[in-house]
Amino acid sequence: MRSQTLIAVADVAKASRWYQTLLECDRIHGGTAYSRLAMPGESDFFLQLHVWNEHDHPNLGDPMAAAHGYGVLLWFLVDDFAAAVTRAQQMKAEIVTPPHVNPLAHHQECWLRDLDGYIVVIASRPEAVVSSIR
Repeated sequence: MRSQTLIAVADVAKASRWYQTLLECDRIHGGTAYSRLAMPGESDFFLQLHVWNEHDHPNLGDPMAAAHGYGVLLWFLVDDFAAAVTRAQQMKAEIVTPPHVNPLAHHQECWLRDLDGYIVVIASRPEAVVSSIR
């Protein structure tokens, strides 16, 4: 099984560029109302961006009906945690929780807010933390 998360956004092009920069991924499909993101060279997408109030989809109609992403964390495991944090800082992304080691998960993580208010967590591989402690 593989997750293909879809989030509603105000501007698909801007959100797509934001995620492409942060995660070093590619847009493999899309336009102004919808986009799919995948890792370079892959055809299986991991994130879908859909503009609010388009195509009468359930739960995507009114962006003011609820807080964006309340109760949802968009969690991404990255191969190079330090580089991803650097990109987030260069993008001037709002850092909600600075980079730290999560002792229960045995990895590093950094919590950000995206352009639409969703919480995005970038996390290192657990072995990266274990090897850096040795």
